[in-house]
Amino acid sequence: MVPTSVHDIRNLALLGQAGAGKTTLLEALLAASGGIGAAGNIERGDTVSDFDPAEKAMGHSLNTGLAHVEWDGHWLNLLDTPGTPDFLGRALLALPAVETAVVVVNAQAGVEQLTRRVMEAAADKCRMIVINRIDAAGADVAGVMAAVEAAFGRECLPINLPAADGSRVIDCFFTPEYDAQTAFSSVAAAHDAIVDQVVELDEALMASYLEQGESLDPAQLHEPFERALREGHLVPVCFTSARTGAGVRELLDVCARLMPDPTEGNPPRFVKGEGAAAVPVEVAPDPERHVIAHVFQIQNDVFRGKLALFRIHQGTLAAGAQLFLGDARKPVKVAHLLRVQGRQQVEIPAGVTGDVCALARIDELHRDAVLHDSHDEDFHHLLPPAYPQPFHGLALIPKKHGDEQKLSDALARLMDEDPCLEVSFDTQSRQIVVRGLGELHLRMVLEQLASRWNLEVDTATPAVPYRETIAASAEARYRHKKQSGGAGQFGEVALRVEPLPRGSGLELTDEIKGGTIPTQFMPAVEKGVRQAVAEGCLAGFPLQDLKVVVTDGKHHAVDSNEVSFVTAARHALQEAIAAARPILLEPLLEVRVSADERHFGEISAEFASRRGRMNGTGSATPGRISLNALVPMAELEGFEARLKSICAGESECTLSPHSYEPAPGDVQQRLAAEFVRHRAHEQ
Repeated sequence: MVPTSVHDIRNLALLGQAGAGKTTLLEALLAASGGIGAAGNIERGDTVSDFDPAEKAMGHSLNTGLAHVEWDGHWLNLLDTPGTPDFLGRALLALPAVETAVVVVNAQAGVEQLTRRVMEAAADKCRMIVINRIDAAGADVAGVMAAVEAAFGRECLPINLPAADGSRVIDCFFTPEYDAQTAFSSVAAAHDAIVDQVVELDEALMASYLEQGESLDPAQLHEPFERALREGHLVPVCFTSARTGAGVRELLDVCARLMPDPTEGNPPRFVKGEGAAAVPVEVAPDPERHVIAHVFQIQNDVFRGKLALFRIHQGTLAAGAQLFLGDARKPVKVAHLLRVQGRQQVEIPAGVTGDVCALARIDELHRDAVLHDSHDEDFHHLLPPAYPQPFHGLALIPKKHGDEQKLSDALARLMDEDPCLEVSFDTQSRQIVVRGLGELHLRMVLEQLASRWNLEVDTATPAVPYRETIAASAEARYRHKKQSGGAGQFGEVALRVEPLPRGSGLELTDEIKGGTIPTQFMPAVEKGVRQAVAEGCLAGFPLQDLKVVVTDGKHHAVDSNEVSFVTAARHALQEAIAAARPILLEPLLEVRVSADERHFGEISAEFASRRGRMNGTGSATPGRISLNALVPMAELEGFEARLKSICAGESECTLSPHSYEPAPGDVQQRLAAEFVRHRAHEQ
């Protein structure tokens, strides 16, 4: 079959920690539904979704893979996402394409750090938890269920239960086997808990259920069940063993019969306009309306070209149609509309509302592009998930002279594939700097540069993004005057600088009276101020958290021009900053570590050796401890490798921006001296 109606489709993303068994579960779902003859194996490297050579070598998903399953007259689009923290951004790419986030939990490991992060990221989606590996040695399904409830609330309720030996799963919703022996709880208790949770949202149904004692069949519960999913009032929990197939068919039933179709999930968050002027706009899953689709993932293949995975949110898209890309006036032609099953691509005549399809070899397409067939939908954007901020950095230097442009082009393609990869050019060090979510993330970037583009690069530690500010107020006046025959240059600017609270940025105002600086020259004054702010004063780093007030000035009727006031303003600000006790600020990162509690002392000592300050501790699961600390970015080189050494690889670490604080005196003196030497060398 192919999906012909929006009501046939279920879009689900498999999310969770690496090792939870997402890829193996997808194989089991494909095999149980007849989509493949036999389930593939990660060790053999023959799974549907992990077809990239790097994925086969690592034994983990590195990209989100797409596959579909047909079950009971329904079409399930399944997105298998990476579970390594370094590739969390690539996993979150799947969320705008689906109604349901299926969070897979390892019954041996329980609720892990990434489990919490993806549950939080998917808060605006319908969510479902699958506890996998229920038959594994040492699996404590009752304990994991209790940990799930403790972590995510009492809205997490089992919709089926594992048998005592983990050999099968007992349904608690459609046709409950009340006398079955389960690993914990009872079928009756689980059934009543689910029904009680659902009917809370429907007063008439609740009255019928409580007062008349009537039993309710699943059809009566469908609408309030969907509402409970949308509002986060219910998070169903299923149990499976992807290895043996236990609970897999039951999971397919739950996905097909209970998870929302595109008309029942929370609507996509589209806006029209840019920045602060953007306003929410309705995009309805109606096949008769204009086409609106969103590109959520880009794959670049050196030989096969660009492949864009996209979700059709509105309308029906036929092969051969003309589509506009964003606000572009020139359309692109849908020459090859594709259905994707892992690595396989099959051309299809049309895609219906709610479906997930692909387009190939259209270079203009990019991640987060909105495709539409009418200019009524120009300037539409789909709000992206909140991606983690990349802070691990490497400076890249091509080994071969002349590869600079090739490197730039390759990095641009990688950035289009990965929302958590940032590339910048450090004007001070003249380095290309790549930032990602961890050492593994950056190592994979280097490997892909070599394997896909034949690029070899040297690496270095990138410069720390220090900032400068002031600790006092000061005033300065500067007159720029130059005469060289004929019209000269004249501009005079007086200004005052004041410190602002951390995180305030730059505030620029004027108190000019009497037109001492004509209005037409004020943009030039601002330009000069911003030039001086960017150049810094103490060590050559940009200034922040200061207020600049232009108080006075002078002009000449003939000699004044924009260049004169740019120069006067820049020098006036530099003199004021020098008199305002400039200080150097260093960036602090919040470092979160989850590890075995035995390593608490060593990790704490490692933080202390790097000038870190403990910011809190906790215990998510028995035997595990989480530590939060504020650590200067300059001190974090090699931290991840050291942490892995301490914990024998059994740890998780995430970084996030926190604040800027004054750097120690010796650091300020060293960087200021380096700046003076560098400036003298340039002169």
